[in-house]
Amino acid sequence: MLNQTQMQEMIEQAETDLLHTYNRYQIVLDHGDGGYLYDVTGKKYLDFCAGIAVFALGYNYPGYNEALKAQIDKILHTSNYFYNEPAIKAAHLMKKASGMDRVFFTNSGAEAVEGALKAAVKYAYTRDGHADHEIIAMERSFHGRTYGALSVTGNAHYREPFGNMPGTVRFAEYNNIDSVKALVNDKTCAIILEVVQGEGGLTPADPEFLGEIRKICDEKDILLIFDEIQCGMGRTGDMYAWQKFGIRPDIMTTAKALGCGVPVGAFLLNEKTAKSSLVAGDHGTTYGGNPFACAAVCKVLEIYEEDHIIEHVREVAPYFTEVLDSLVEKYDFILERRGRGLMQGLYFDRPVADVIRKAMDAGLILINAGSNILRFLPPLVVTKEQVDEMAAILDGVLSEIK
Repeated sequence: MLNQTQMQEMIEQAETDLLHTYNRYQIVLDHGDGGYLYDVTGKKYLDFCAGIAVFALGYNYPGYNEALKAQIDKILHTSNYFYNEPAIKAAHLMKKASGMDRVFFTNSGAEAVEGALKAAVKYAYTRDGHADHEIIAMERSFHGRTYGALSVTGNAHYREPFGNMPGTVRFAEYNNIDSVKALVNDKTCAIILEVVQGEGGLTPADPEFLGEIRKICDEKDILLIFDEIQCGMGRTGDMYAWQKFGIRPDIMTTAKALGCGVPVGAFLLNEKTAKSSLVAGDHGTTYGGNPFACAAVCKVLEIYEEDHIIEHVREVAPYFTEVLDSLVEKYDFILERRGRGLMQGLYFDRPVADVIRKAMDAGLILINAGSNILRFLPPLVVTKEQVDEMAAILDGVLSEIK
């Protein structure tokens, strides 16, 4: 164990050596167990962030580590010049879980979005032979920080320093179908949105909004892309959030909890899109779909099915929302709760940075989504007792707000 001074020295070393693109919290995490994290001094934290929706199974979930260790002893990487057994199995399991038809493995969510956008543009090019197509995205959306993913991220603050983005992207108002219709034209090749906005405020899409967009896309041969990177993998009570409404996309992106800690993502296509978009040479990745990452995907999906993870989410989520609603009722400065399942946010009438800091001091890890929103993304295996523990810590912090 280290002491506070030694931990601070590690932080200072990091600030000397790492590019400062993150405003990190002033702790150095060391290990996790179940729903808890521990820093290098041994301090224990209840984790309601889960690596930003990554650690759906918490830490040291039975069988997960063992599966990865077994794959390490076999082979980590082969390149996509060859097949590998974990990738074949993982793709089949993903098709079963998602209802989609074709899978392309990536290394991250942003990379999955890049591939989805390329597939949509290539589909339109194959259809009509020109390359000046447009994409409609949503205000307040977040799809990643690479150039292509940033181009469809509906926050001008993220885009402005980098000048002209690739392609032509127009931004509609989320849950306002008229604003979407006003932007559709003969050049529109795709509409991309999150079924539940994450960074944009934990806002779920209205079912009617999704249905109307699906109709527009069907009528005009426009591809519908659902970004399920944060809201997918069971977090809302369905494997993917769109499945609750039966409104199937043409392309879907997924990542985060897909590997439960191992960096892996994917974009999935229906057969119509796959047949008329990317072909050999159009897209590739060195590490995407490697045996190690796909062994993680296989084990995660096996655990989800065998241990009824989504059923557990459906059981504990109503209690979780009740607890959060009780905090809304108790404190006037909390304006409302938004979200679905175990993806929730509390809207404050003031910045929440101090709340997050004090909660962390008290042993609770939370993050924000915008300056005024507390975001809750616990592991999907969170218990009602841990929900109560979270509420007790947070209530203690909130009671000190004047």
